[in-house]
Amino acid sequence: QVQLVESGGGLVQAGGSLRLSCLYSGSRFSSATMAWYRQAPGKQRELVAGIGVSTFANYADSVKGRFTISRDNAKNTVYLQMDSLKPEDTAVYSCNAFLFGANYWGRGTLVTVSS
Repeated sequence: QVQLVESGGGLVQAGGSLRLSCLYSGSRFSSATMAWYRQAPGKQRELVAGIGVSTFANYADSVKGRFTISRDNAKNTVYLQMDSLKPEDTAVYSCNAFLFGANYWGRGTLVTVSS
């Protein structure tokens, strides 16, 4: 029903910026709560940022003030603008959709931040 495809990952130096995109295919995008998660090697998956039907957003403390999540309902796309990147931000970033009690996941995109 729902398919998510992330893009925008890559290699960046510490202090640099990247913008991740998540394209949502399927219906009811405007009704879905969207989020970005990340998982670094040897660590548990963690919530990075989430955004609801409105523009209300929440962030992990570790990224607050540096990352911004947004959504464009006309394009069925969620973005994660990442500024002031740190080596500890290195992880696979995955897009998540929560819709009608079900979770959907993208394959993820790798972000590597060099020191």
